[in-house]
Amino acid sequence: MLGRTYDSQLCSIARTLEIVGERWTLLIIRDALLGLRRFEEFQDSLGIARNVLTNRLSKLVDDGLLDRVRYQERPARYEYQPTSKAKDLLTALLSLMHWGDEHAEGQSGPPRITSHAGCGGNVRERLVCARCGQVVGPDAVDLLPGPGLADLPT
Repeated sequence: MLGRTYDSQLCSIARTLEIVGERWTLLIIRDALLGLRRFEEFQDSLGIARNVLTNRLSKLVDDGLLDRVRYQERPARYEYQPTSKAKDLLTALLSLMHWGDEHAEGQSGPPRITSHAGCGGNVRERLVCARCGQVVGPDAVDLLPGPGLADLPT
C-alpha cells in the first residue's frame, strides 16, 4: 500500500498501485507465476521476513490475486495459487522485466528470457490497436479522457 489515498486523483494507475505497489507484491506474484506455491518457497526465493510474507500473502488472497488452498490436513498447510486476476498481470510484469533488461541490465545479461511454448520464439509485449490491429509505438498513443472522469469530485 502506498500509505496515502487518492481521493482527489482519479487515476487507474494509482488505484492499481494500491493493490500491487508494495515492494514485495509483484515479486510474490512473479514467483507464483513461475510455479512457487508454498510459504517456504516464497521465503527462500525472496529472503523476506516471515511476518512480512504472511501479511503480503494474506493481502494478495484478500485482493483476489492468490487462492489459499489446503494441501495437507494435519497439520494444516496451505499453498498459494495464482488466480486469473494475477495471470492478467503477466503482460505488465513482462513489460517491467523487458524494460529492466534494456535499461537496468546486469553484467551477464537478462536473468530470464521469454520463450513461446509453441515455437520457441522470443515473446514480446506490444501495443496493438483494438480496432485495426496495427502495432503502434508509444508516440502513436493518445491518452484521452474516459467516461470515468465524470466520477471526479467537483
